[in-house]
Amino acid sequence: APGSPVTGEQMQLLFGHGRDPVTGEKLGRGFRAPQSYRERVTARIRALPARLDNRERTERIERIKTDERTKKMRHAVAGFDYTFNPAKSVSIVWALADRDVRAQITAAHHAAIDDVLALLERDVARTRVGTDGVAQLPVRGVVAAAFDHYDSREHDPQLHTHVVVANRVQAEDGRWRTLDSRGLIFPSVVALSETYDNLLADHLTRTLGVDWEAHEGRKAKNARWEIAGVPAELIDEFSRRRAQIDDAADDLIGRYRDHTGHEPGDAVKLKLRQRATRATRRDKTMYPLAVLVAHWRDRATAVLPTTSLSGLVASV
Repeated sequence: APGSPVTGEQMQLLFGHGRDPVTGEKLGRGFRAPQSYRERVTARIRALPARLDNRERTERIERIKTDERTKKMRHAVAGFDYTFNPAKSVSIVWALADRDVRAQITAAHHAAIDDVLALLERDVARTRVGTDGVAQLPVRGVVAAAFDHYDSREHDPQLHTHVVVANRVQAEDGRWRTLDSRGLIFPSVVALSETYDNLLADHLTRTLGVDWEAHEGRKAKNARWEIAGVPAELIDEFSRRRAQIDDAADDLIGRYRDHTGHEPGDAVKLKLRQRATRATRRDKTMYPLAVLVAHWRDRATAVLPTTSLSGLVASV
């Protein structure tokens, strides 16, 4: 049922084997594990013609081993990870507010995610049938597991939720198939993200009465909406991970510029930023939420006077 806790065994059944997480029944073909290197080599050696002499057979076997060793294997796609991140000011207010306000922000965050998932089920999720997937079919919803996280790798407040949508959907004909990822899932990511931002803003304005203001990014098109009244100094203090990535990306872009003699385009900058994100990603360390909240209050107090900090939280 929606909202039920998910166990490790259920995750293994659904995302590991393509089976019903409750009954264990195979959903369509399930996920077929690819053959190992040894299995592939053995099968191809057995298929060699018997008439080969020893030298030819040895050469063929060596080519088979080299070919299979360097072959890029395709693996079944078990699911798709949608990550829902509210604006930094939302996470800051959530982190510094009392328990009641924190619960209301979390509820608004979850409500916006539910709205987006309903939109995904209605307008995005489809499966394909026929030769080369010539026809699209509507599906009877999606199966997904959601995981809440509260901080970034640098322990900045960052309320966010990973929603892993299983790559197994039931079409209207009752059969279980895979999602149409290339045609709809991947192209929809930006639109769903923008929809979440707007829905969350609506929920928070209705429940807490907050106002919003635009904050300029590095480019005009990267402007973002933040809760009005949250100081830029506080947003900067709690954006250490972003600053870390920005610095590494700027370094990579500078090297590219020096090497090529020209400015990289947007597509190249995106790839360089992704590389910077991976290069600066350290292992996560886990702390109880109560410990994190105390840590965030100490950091916020170091940036703002205690009276200003109390006023910020009280205004929400």
